[in-house]
Amino acid sequence: MRIALLTEVFLPKIDGVVTRTTRHLDQLVALGHEVLIFAPGNPPAEYAGFEVVPIPSRGLKVYPEVKHGMMGPRAFRRLREFDPEIVHAVNPIWTAGWSTLVAARRYPIIASFHTDVPEYCLKLGIPWVKPIAKWGLRTFHGRAELNLVTSGPMMDKAAEYGIDNVRLWPKAVDTQRFSPAARTREMRSALTGGHPDDPLVIFVGRISAEKSVERCVPIVEQVRRRVPNARLALVGEGPLYDDLRSHAPDWATFTGYLSGDDLAAAYASGDALLFPSTTETLGFAALEAFASGVPVVAANAGGLPFVVGDGDTGVLVDPEAPDTAWADPIERILTRPELRERMSAAGRTEAERWTWRASTETVLGYYDEVIRSARQ
Repeated sequence: MRIALLTEVFLPKIDGVVTRTTRHLDQLVALGHEVLIFAPGNPPAEYAGFEVVPIPSRGLKVYPEVKHGMMGPRAFRRLREFDPEIVHAVNPIWTAGWSTLVAARRYPIIASFHTDVPEYCLKLGIPWVKPIAKWGLRTFHGRAELNLVTSGPMMDKAAEYGIDNVRLWPKAVDTQRFSPAARTREMRSALTGGHPDDPLVIFVGRISAEKSVERCVPIVEQVRRRVPNARLALVGEGPLYDDLRSHAPDWATFTGYLSGDDLAAAYASGDALLFPSTTETLGFAALEAFASGVPVVAANAGGLPFVVGDGDTGVLVDPEAPDTAWADPIERILTRPELRERMSAAGRTEAERWTWRASTETVLGYYDEVIRSARQ
């Protein structure tokens, strides 16, 4: 199958959308498919042996990591030369969105909805952009023969935004890289500021407003009222990184971006993952924590209830609840080894159910359905 993948975000950016996209590409090459990738920013020249065509773009003022632009004549010429059987638009809203409108004139389109941009607009303090974002999602996804979402709750969210013909792109996680075996004393020492025997709460993700990361320090402050030696490590970077780090107490460690084996070691070296984000369409951090044997305390919002088994693999908390209500389950996990071990085992078992090969094979079935429909 010849597949053109037009993505809104790509390497070197690191986030859940890029993770899903690159793991999907890994499976496509292993299964013998041909792919041509179009990506904004400064992407690598190739990925997994597939050519990457850069799309000229610039960063958004409110979020420089996010690029916007549009495929130009060179990119469209390359698309026509490749002559795909299908175009997969990943997260079309800025660059991929406008380019999708043009590509749809010639090729069948399947689009996937990964980021709740209208809700991001509220978190980023630009509420006047929310109606525009909703219009964009409805317009760009409206050109697709089929739309994919990443979790059950996002089915309802897609309907709210006027996205129809929706199917589920199954969740998956790399259980070989993310594993309890990746835990190291060296990483734990780094994450705790040289106190590897202290209880450790971790946050993994963008250090940005839409992740509600600013809640992490106050919540762990409440934990420390009961567990005085508890510590916090924030793994990732983003717009709030410098500000939060400059005001952080000495028991909070900021690592910046980690990837590969370092990221796997960071996950596995924690005792609990704190994830207060209310804008997740899935929550890869939770899945990667499960695979690493780490219980999750997360917001009961967005796609996270689709991932976290409340009382089994972790605890879901009302996002509007006070910090003390968030601190309660974290304290229990940190101070009750039997509870932590039970949740750790349950999380690992859950993660092992979801493989990237099975996920990609499901999506390939959607591709085939759209291609056959277009031919008819």
